[in-house]
Amino acid sequence: MGYLTTELLAAVEKIAQDAGRAVMQIYGRAFRIEEKADKSPLTEADAAAHQLILARLQALSPALPILSEEDVDAFPGADEQGRYWLVDPLDGTKEFIKRNGEFTVNIALIERGVPVLGVVYAPVPGVTYSAARGLGAVKIGADNLRRPITVATHRTDTAWRVLGSRSHPSQQTHDWLARLDRYEMVALGSSLKLCLVAEGAADLYPRLGPTALWDTAAGHAVVNGAGGEVLRLDDEPLSYADTSELLNPWFIVYGDRRALLQGK
Repeated sequence: MGYLTTELLAAVEKIAQDAGRAVMQIYGRAFRIEEKADKSPLTEADAAAHQLILARLQALSPALPILSEEDVDAFPGADEQGRYWLVDPLDGTKEFIKRNGEFTVNIALIERGVPVLGVVYAPVPGVTYSAARGLGAVKIGADNLRRPITVATHRTDTAWRVLGSRSHPSQQTHDWLARLDRYEMVALGSSLKLCLVAEGAADLYPRLGPTALWDTAAGHAVVNGAGGEVLRLDDEPLSYADTSELLNPWFIVYGDRRALLQGK
C-alpha cells in the first residue's frame, strides 16, 4: 500500500476539481443533451470531464487501466495487481440538467475489488471529499481547508437520518426502512449521499435500486476512510472486482451499523 501517498491523493483531488470547473463552464450556459443506448442522458459536460480526467490520469499513472462510464469499451481490464481507475466524470447528470447542484465528479482507485482511494468533488458548492486507505477521510471546503471527517455515532433517543435517491426512489427501500423505529428521509442526487454519511450528516443510505460501479466507488472509499461501511444485503462489502458486471447489487451505506444491529 506504499503507493497510496498524500501526493497521489492531492494529484487526484486536483484532477477532480479541474474536471468540475470544466463542468461548471458548461453548466452556466445552454448545452446539448443526448440519449445513450440505456436511455440515460448525456451532456457536453459528461464528455468534457471525461476527456480531461482520462488525459490527466494517463499522465499521472500511465500503467494503470481506466474504466470510465463514458468509454466502457476502451477498458482492457484490471492490471496484474487487480488495480484500475474507476471514473464517473459527471455523476448525477439528471440533477445537472435540472440545475439543482446535486452532481459530482467521482474518481476511485480499485485494488482487488476494494476502493482504496476515492475523490468526490461537488462543483456547485466547491466541496471535495477525499480518502485513501491509511490516510483517513477529509472534507475540503471552498476555503481549501482540509477537515477530517468521521461517521456519526447514532443515539438511541433520536430518529435515524436516512438518505434516498432523488431520481430513483423505490418501494423496496421504503419496505427496508420499515424495520427502523423512527427515521427522517431526505432525497438527494449523486454520490453526495455516501459523502454525507461519511461526514456524519446522515446515518444511513439504503440503495435498493440500480447503480453502476462508477456511481459508488469514490464515495465508498470516503465512507471506508471515515469509519463507515458499504455492504450488500448479505452483509458482504460491495466489491468492484468483477467488471464484466457493471451494475451493483443492492446495498446499504452505514455510518454506525453496530447501533442498528443493537436496536433490532
